[in-house]
Amino acid sequence: MIDRAKALDAADPLAEYRGRFTLPEGIVYLDGNSLGALPKATPAAMARVVEQEWGDGLIRSWNDADWFAMGARVGAKIAPLVGAQSHEVIACDTVSVNLFKLISAALAKRPGRNVTLSEPGNFPTDIYMIEGLERQGLAVQRLVPRDEMFEALGDDVALLMLTHAHYKTGELFDMAAMTKAAHDAGALVLWDLSHSTGALPVDLNGVNADFATGCGYKYLNGGPGAPAFAYVAERHHDDLAQPLTGWFGHARPFAFSDEYEAAPGIEQLQCGTSPILGLAALEVGADLIAEIGVDRLHAKSRALSEFFLECVSGHGLELDLVSPSDSRTRGSQLSFRHENAYALCQALIARGVIGDFRDPDILRLGFAPAYLRFEDIAEAARHLAEVLQTGEWQRDEFKKMAAVT
Repeated sequence: MIDRAKALDAADPLAEYRGRFTLPEGIVYLDGNSLGALPKATPAAMARVVEQEWGDGLIRSWNDADWFAMGARVGAKIAPLVGAQSHEVIACDTVSVNLFKLISAALAKRPGRNVTLSEPGNFPTDIYMIEGLERQGLAVQRLVPRDEMFEALGDDVALLMLTHAHYKTGELFDMAAMTKAAHDAGALVLWDLSHSTGALPVDLNGVNADFATGCGYKYLNGGPGAPAFAYVAERHHDDLAQPLTGWFGHARPFAFSDEYEAAPGIEQLQCGTSPILGLAALEVGADLIAEIGVDRLHAKSRALSEFFLECVSGHGLELDLVSPSDSRTRGSQLSFRHENAYALCQALIARGVIGDFRDPDILRLGFAPAYLRFEDIAEAARHLAEVLQTGEWQRDEFKKMAAVT
């Protein structure tokens, strides 16, 4: 398969972009869906902000370098990647914090309804944020399997909150169909795009979404703990009531008024002071992904995952694929169920193939199309076949690791 992989790489229109990332020699990195690789331009951008804007400019850089507008500027760069207008997205806080703000805002817009509907097995922080509001008596959480979701949209549901690409299986929701169903039932919709943004086409305006959030450290390559982003459709800006009324979301923060007055538009989603260093790194990643183009990234992502399955089949492996078999209905990953998935994952890491494990029995392999080669995919499949066929995963150190997880 290596020869075929090299031929595919030679014909890959995105091959040049691999050189724009820092990738350790001898490593096949299949965990970009958890933490994206480092763009080579990021250290210089960070150094400029640290040494010049902070070091020389000091506090003057809030004005001279326009730090005040940085969250809105980076948000405007993310907006086209998710099918939004530039004034509908802002980079701020974390996904968890943004979920809390947006769930609360949605509930406030639907008086008389208090149910937030989601699915069991959604990413934990999404469910935890609903639980936190439930403990305060502000929400009721209802979790139903996705095949029962339409029937569960009753007249007590204020908000449907779903993750576009499931973090564990990669299965995609039909955003247009789910959003329409929720609206028809009188509910609002909040989409978590953490496993979609930068890898999959998303059209928030096209599907008439209300709210969305997503992280900056996966396919946007913004670095560990990178700021997240939040989206609010323009039609909701005038009556938005987010609960974290911090000073950076004030219309006139330097008036230092005792009374809160929300900033106009999307900027009212801000809370505390913008994390300038994190935003500087995220801006580099967002610029690079925008330059490559989401449609091209998605096409390559599908090709990479399909090639991996072809390689696995060529090695005679029969794996329990829990991701959808049709690449059009899954995110940029493949997940396999195996009772010793943790040990398999550790054995692959020891060979330089970095994927990840999701409890209790999922081996998850991510395909970040901006920097992965088809040759990487062929090598990863070869290593997986050798680990399984030789029983290498049963070595004591991997079994011990698995035992304490």
